[in-house]
Amino acid sequence: MATVTTTASRALTGARRRVGLVVHSRVAGDDADARRQQIWHSEGERWNSPDDAICRVNGDASMFAGGLTALLPQSLHPLAMAGVADHSDYRGDPWGRLQRTSQFIATTTFGTITDASRLIREINGAHRAVLGTDYRGRPYDARDPHLLRWVHVAEIWSFLECHRLYWREPLTPAERDDYVRQASRTGLMMGAGEVPLTVRDLDAALEEYRPELEASPAALDARHFLLDGPPMGLTDRPAYALLREGAVAALPGWARTMLELPDGPLGSSGLGRALGRAGVSSLRWVLDATE
Repeated sequence: MATVTTTASRALTGARRRVGLVVHSRVAGDDADARRQQIWHSEGERWNSPDDAICRVNGDASMFAGGLTALLPQSLHPLAMAGVADHSDYRGDPWGRLQRTSQFIATTTFGTITDASRLIREINGAHRAVLGTDYRGRPYDARDPHLLRWVHVAEIWSFLECHRLYWREPLTPAERDDYVRQASRTGLMMGAGEVPLTVRDLDAALEEYRPELEASPAALDARHFLLDGPPMGLTDRPAYALLREGAVAALPGWARTMLELPDGPLGSSGLGRALGRAGVSSLRWVLDATE
């Protein structure tokens, strides 16, 4: 009996490690070691210290689920989503987009002020070309402070919520406020207007945007692509499925309803959160082992 138990334990351990390694390699990319060296080991002053709330949240494995969670409510603003649909390559290169997002968060959180500021300037410059109209003919501009504020609010809310659900070490209420305040620097530098500075302000801002949100054709197409059909091999699917379940389980109920997501595993059920926790735990295990 003990031999059977040991064999099963080893099999589970191996499965967990494979899940974690697959997602980590996809999100980190082939040049992960070089980028890690640049971000964490370059000499220079940094905005944040290792004990800051923003480093604890943005450095935790729950961010793998949080990044996917953030994309879903962000897609519900028709003007923001139109800019992504018209100018982004997320469909043709979803892993590449995820890697670039991961690099941005890591650089602005842990990198030198010089590197972080340069990256923000580059993105702000690229946004000058992101202009157009949505499916109803309404104009959008990626430099619009109101749209940039929505992207920031949905992102920071999602990161904080996934950390709350899938954390290893919880934040106190004061530390959660610290996180929102510390994250505001990047939002302001990206051009967002009046970004929240406390959790209460963050929740209020999320509610404030709700009348502007809708399940546009582009939003539903993005939902389908992100949750049902991103191109990936057989080895990627189990790992992605765990994070997908956890990401959706973290969404507010109104966002799930607008995106036409069912209850059950792809919903707010305990099962969805349990699966998400399993995926995040596997990633955390791999990250700990490679540090």
